[in-house]
Amino acid sequence: MSEMIELKVPDIGGHDGVDVIEVFIKPGDTVAVDDSLLTLETDKATMEVPADKAGVVREVRVAVGGKVSQGDVIALLEVTGAVAAPAAAKPAAAVQAEAAPAPAPAAVPVAAQAPVAATGRVELRVPDIGGHAGVDVIEVAIAPGAVVALDDTLITLETDKATMDVPAVAAGRVLEVAVKVGDKVAQGDLIAVVEAVAGASAAQPAPQPAVPAPAPAPTPAPAAPVAQAAAPVAAPVKAAAVDEAGFVKAHAGPSVRKLARELGVDLGRVPGSGRKGRITDEDVKAWVKAVLAAPAQAAVPAAPSGAGLDLLPWPKVDFAKFGPIKTEPLSRIKKLSGANLARNWVMIPHVTQFDEADITEMEAFRKSMGEELKADGVKLTPLAFLVKAVVAALKKYPQFNASLDGDQLVLKEYYHVGFAADTPNGLVVPVVRDADKKSLIEIAQETSLLAKKARDGKLLPTDMQGGCFSISSLGGIGGTAFTPIINAPEVAILGVSKSEIKPKWDGQAFAPRLMLPLSLSYDHRVIDGAAAARFTSYLAQVLADIRRLML
Repeated sequence: MSEMIELKVPDIGGHDGVDVIEVFIKPGDTVAVDDSLLTLETDKATMEVPADKAGVVREVRVAVGGKVSQGDVIALLEVTGAVAAPAAAKPAAAVQAEAAPAPAPAAVPVAAQAPVAATGRVELRVPDIGGHAGVDVIEVAIAPGAVVALDDTLITLETDKATMDVPAVAAGRVLEVAVKVGDKVAQGDLIAVVEAVAGASAAQPAPQPAVPAPAPAPTPAPAAPVAQAAAPVAAPVKAAAVDEAGFVKAHAGPSVRKLARELGVDLGRVPGSGRKGRITDEDVKAWVKAVLAAPAQAAVPAAPSGAGLDLLPWPKVDFAKFGPIKTEPLSRIKKLSGANLARNWVMIPHVTQFDEADITEMEAFRKSMGEELKADGVKLTPLAFLVKAVVAALKKYPQFNASLDGDQLVLKEYYHVGFAADTPNGLVVPVVRDADKKSLIEIAQETSLLAKKARDGKLLPTDMQGGCFSISSLGGIGGTAFTPIINAPEVAILGVSKSEIKPKWDGQAFAPRLMLPLSLSYDHRVIDGAAAARFTSYLAQVLADIRRLML
């Protein structure tokens, strides 16, 4: 007995109109479960869509160059020997953006990957990790024979922004560990197999794993290779030499194209070592190394052409000749954030507007509410007032709540405010989403929770995405002013220094007032000096009289 079923595009992280760049099947082909049907390419990565049923292909409804979304029919499959799953059932998710249930506290979200059986073999897989693929495994906390309890840490992952623990969704004895330190994993990859005990399996049952092993991991996030590139690379590999026609036709994913753009590499001249000649980030880096090794290219140009930065190579110094030294490696977060900061500083024309706000009344109110809120476990911080005041200023001056997209200015109608959090591993910027819809108390609670997650290395990638504007506060440490670096693709960032009592003329006499230094860095391509002065002036007015927040 045979039955005709539809193979559909699974959950691809909410993307619509995703490009089909390869089709692996044709009518008459026999496919097995997990065989690749087609390859999709989003703006972040490529992904292969596997078959969730075995059978004979009778009709293919997609073609290279087409665009698909979740639920679109890929092919009609004739299935024999078993009753096919309903067409509306959720397909297997080889793509990296599989939806997951609510996240477990202080850990990555718990995906529904455990089988239903109360006892028996359970496969523990990588849950939703914010759409990232090729994430580094930096610690494995289990071994064969070990007994794990529900929510025990299995492995620790590190993205370009944060580290995160993956918890167990079933308790039992570990039979097999499928990953090791140094591996790269994506959502759905097998971590371990355990012999589950009764009542300890994950909350969402299924007769078999909900997420099978995915297709080969797509191209890693572009930030990592950027961090590894040496500073002088941009000088010898000139952007002006790129053949745009060849670049467009090159067989490479979005992240590889971005890396090539940043390094000035002509993709049309780079041989690909990937599947079907696909160019990988390693191919790009190998090309750069080859160019740097060429004597003609290694020479410093006599006259700068203006096409690149034309920087001298970084000086090589044997510091041990001058005295005792010791070396320690930079954390992954510092290496990656350092590369991003260097890019932002070089590519964005920064200007910083300095001002100060009288927060005498605001601080008096905050401290008066402190005792009242302490009983509820709430600490009303100055940051909460800053976030609310920034939202008010963004609404009044919408060009600060924007991003450049080529020749277009994207004006955002939502208000997600990031704040810099200092951690032992480096600087991260968690984001308070929809700050305009939250009260001071809600913002204070959320910033406190996000700051703790940052210190503990528990931030999820989604906790640091979607920011419109950032705040960097050094008020608890000291200083009078500084120049914060804009967090691209945002167009402005507010720096806050330590408040200080200063004499201010009130029209009749000098009075002691608590003044808060403000440093607003802005992208001069989008914002002019007059607009920046108006922004900080209005922000100071709001902080001086918090009743304005109610208007």
